Amino acid sequence: MKAIVVGGGIMGLSVAWALGRDGHEVALFDQGPLPNPLASSMDEHRLIRHPYGDQVGYARLIDDAYAAWDLLWADLGQRFYAATGTLALTGNGADWAERSAAALATIGKPMIELPVAGLRQRFPQIEAKGVERAFWIESGGVLFAQDIVAALAHHLARQPGVRLHPHTPVRSVDLEQGRITTEAGAVHAADVVVVAAGAWVGRLLPDLGRRLVPSRQVVIYFDLPDEARSAWNKGPMIIEKTGDVGLYLVPPMEGRGLKVGDHEFSRLGDPVAERTASEDDIRPLLDRCRSLLRGFDRWRTDRLKVCFYTVTEDERFIVEKQGACGWVMSACSGHGFKFGALMGRELAHTLASGRDAAAHARWAAGLDAATPT
Repeated sequence: MKAIVVGGGIMGLSVAWALGRDGHEVALFDQGPLPNPLASSMDEHRLIRHPYGDQVGYARLIDDAYAAWDLLWADLGQRFYAATGTLALTGNGADWAERSAAALATIGKPMIELPVAGLRQRFPQIEAKGVERAFWIESGGVLFAQDIVAALAHHLARQPGVRLHPHTPVRSVDLEQGRITTEAGAVHAADVVVVAAGAWVGRLLPDLGRRLVPSRQVVIYFDLPDEARSAWNKGPMIIEKTGDVGLYLVPPMEGRGLKVGDHEFSRLGDPVAERTASEDDIRPLLDRCRSLLRGFDRWRTDRLKVCFYTVTEDERFIVEKQGACGWVMSACSGHGFKFGALMGRELAHTLASGRDAAAHARWAAGLDAATPT
């Protein structure tokens, strides 16, 4: 089988990797360098964790995601992951942590509820003002995202059946005929075309623009005092939903930065616009950090980073057959990276085996626990 992949973020690279390792011919096109610094995948880290609110389908898939990452680590010869455990906090009437715990209990992944009064003793980095309930699970950790993407692009460049085309913007795609046309006017054809263009997908497939909305998100990296950095080097990831702010914190594992972001979607912005940000963009997030994190007034902003999610209304992935020879792959809404290797491996299997496309779409959307047959 000959395949064309449009987009060189984690999804495009992962499906190219999976197809290539199974002996198929792959050509991957990206508008920028590989890795592309504008891609949503390009940041120091991403989280992987079992708690998923009441989306049990995705919670079930986390073990499969870990297995797919292990397969990728074996091919790359290096493991880009550090374990942290997962601390889920809630307050202000929000119930995401409770729903996560209830859902995980049904699939044999119980979370432990921690007494809020004892949180500071167990995690001295946390003030926990406004926290009403706290849940802990040992699983979960940090994927070193930009290192993964760079290593994967380097690996693919050395594979005999894979051809990478960086700095080659695609002007149009024909998913009925299995063709793409580049900005330079070159036409390339294949048995299948996979569009994994991230926040740019609506430019190539306008009809999907109503379902896949670019969302400008700002994250902040902090410069910590030495004692705080030492404590957070052993700290947990934090997922905290208090109604007004959807805060997540990534500890500074293996020399990376400590990052805090707001998971609330802006649903605004253009991925080609200038990516500048100020602390005013995330003032509510900073205010929440001040009441949640011990000694926060001594932290200093290291840098702000603007990235783009591609958001669906229900935060479920779109991995769907489009036309006779096309697929769209958008594992999106800010939680796709953790499933990158798995989504790539399973789509490659579906493409090669001809298994049911509708079943695959439901599985990727977290609606069916079992792998499609």
